[in-house]
Amino acid sequence: MALKKRIITVNDKMQRGYRYELTAPVGRGFNPDFEPELTPAEMLKLGVFAGKYMTDCAREFPRTWFARAKLAKGRRDPALNLFGVDASQPLSVWRANGWIRPCDPRGWFQWYCRYYMGRRLPQEDARQIKRWKAMRRHLAQIRANCEAGDLSCRRRQRQALLHWAYDTRKV
Repeated sequence: MALKKRIITVNDKMQRGYRYELTAPVGRGFNPDFEPELTPAEMLKLGVFAGKYMTDCAREFPRTWFARAKLAKGRRDPALNLFGVDASQPLSVWRANGWIRPCDPRGWFQWYCRYYMGRRLPQEDARQIKRWKAMRRHLAQIRANCEAGDLSCRRRQRQALLHWAYDTRKV
């Protein structure tokens, strides 16, 4: 049975009239080099981005992702993060470093959510997967400097890895 393609139109605080097509099954058909340990829903439930990343664009994604998500009611709140620390850089830093593209003005996690839903942009996908793979160096630092299962060790690094769909609760 062929996948029925869907067109998504985005209208939120950061994008107006942006359209993309879903061409892969939800949560499947990933590049073989890309094996995230957590789904977007799991990340939101655990606590990422100080609860503020997705508050104005929830309509773009399944409601189930937000049923148990830790979202800030007002300003961002690092206490909502799984490791209780702020591990994010301002969007201005991301822009200055050239990490943001017009297709995903919120950055890597927005790309991942859309990729997970089935959007495929081969060049952008390759770029973002390369960036995701580069985060593995932080796993090596946690393994080298922390006792297994000590979640209080290197909390900022663990939170940053969580933002990239790595689950350091297993390390």
